[in-house]
Amino acid sequence: MGKFEYAPAPESRSIVDLRSSYGLFVDGEFVEPKDGRMFKTVSPSSEEVLAEVAEAGPQDVDRAVAAARTAFKKTWGSMPGRDRAKYLYRIARIIQERGRELAVLESLDNGKPIREARDVDIPLVAAHFFYYAGWADKLEYAGFGADPKPHGVAGQVIPWNFPMLMLAWKIAPALAAGNTVVLKPAETTPLTALAFAEICQQADLPPGVVNIVTGAGATGQALVTHADVDKIAFTGSTDVGKAIARSVAGTKKRVTLELGGKAANIVFEDAPIDQAVEGIVNGIFFNQGHVCCAGSRLLVQESVYEEVLASLKRRMGTLNVGDPLDKNTDIGAINSPQQLAKIRMLSDVGEQEGAERWSAPCDLPERGYWFPPTIFTGVSQAHRIAREEIFGPVLSILTFRTPAEAIEKANNTPFGLSAGVWTEKGSRILWMADKLRAGVVWANTFNRFDPTSPFGGYKESGYGREGGRHGLEAYLAKH
Repeated sequence: MGKFEYAPAPESRSIVDLRSSYGLFVDGEFVEPKDGRMFKTVSPSSEEVLAEVAEAGPQDVDRAVAAARTAFKKTWGSMPGRDRAKYLYRIARIIQERGRELAVLESLDNGKPIREARDVDIPLVAAHFFYYAGWADKLEYAGFGADPKPHGVAGQVIPWNFPMLMLAWKIAPALAAGNTVVLKPAETTPLTALAFAEICQQADLPPGVVNIVTGAGATGQALVTHADVDKIAFTGSTDVGKAIARSVAGTKKRVTLELGGKAANIVFEDAPIDQAVEGIVNGIFFNQGHVCCAGSRLLVQESVYEEVLASLKRRMGTLNVGDPLDKNTDIGAINSPQQLAKIRMLSDVGEQEGAERWSAPCDLPERGYWFPPTIFTGVSQAHRIAREEIFGPVLSILTFRTPAEAIEKANNTPFGLSAGVWTEKGSRILWMADKLRAGVVWANTFNRFDPTSPFGGYKESGYGREGGRHGLEAYLAKH
């Protein structure tokens, strides 16, 4: 089956009013960095410079943390929960009202398809603020003690794959619990965090409750190691997570880490093949594979391997790769040249180690950072592509004979963030879920998220949970 030729259906950029430059958001206002340093944020689909953004140095982080501490002491930390809830509800409604603008901005700055930003990311962002607004005046019922108290100032560092959604995962529970926040977005995707700063102003959030400091790794390090930060929340690579854990060891800081993954997506012979193939595609090609819980290892029972592989190749042949702002696009741009180089390197290593590579035929744009949807067959557990997180649209396919072998192969990884199980047998799903060492196990679906459901990992995928009632625990101190 060939690819259907759709007429272009681009979303208009006119709804986004980009500034030429952005300062830091400290104490309710946009301010210039102390040393005046700026960096460029680039659209990965076109290599167009979108804006210049301030790079926060140690003095700027000091300012932001001081503003957060003052706001915690004077307003937010002692504010009744029902009043904090009103602000969170207001923020959620503004996000809904500005949803189309935020989706376009996210797609421009990140490279993800507009359909995903519009239909998945931004609605989930609003849902998280609505959900935690409901918790703000009910913390005594959260199960963390009779009188739980906020920690104080939370330092939060988020990645570039889901910039706005990771912001919501971090900020919404922190504010609901009564903490104030200093957040550092990823250096390649700062624009929706800065738009959120405008939303805080629009919602009349008290100054200093939310502060946004943009910059690269040095800015994040200054925030994580700051002596007046009480709580650290980080989502990103395992290597950086380990460094953060080492840097705060011996301090009184509370830490939650949501790190890398190498999820197994396990298809049994009784699974509905067409449904499973859709889940496989969603599991690895959603957001170009830039997903920490991506189903990057496909385990297929030997008796249906050929059928699943043929169906998967047919389905991959229908995927549209191209302009992220086109509503027909399924696969957008890789976020940065550095990430593209890593994907290419590990894919080349896969071939060198003897795995067979197949990419869906597609025309890649001349400008920007692109990689075609790719699968590897003939993969063994020893191959680097089966062990290391690629964080791109690359799938390794292995086979198994028995459920016990599937468990053994699925758990043979230093990561433990998520897994998927495809079978008609409910008893097998429950057995597998009990045996899999993964924080989230999906049954006959993949990449389903809900603000009421906790998310987090085992082993080198980190510790702590985000989302649901469990997501409040990291921001509350028991008394």
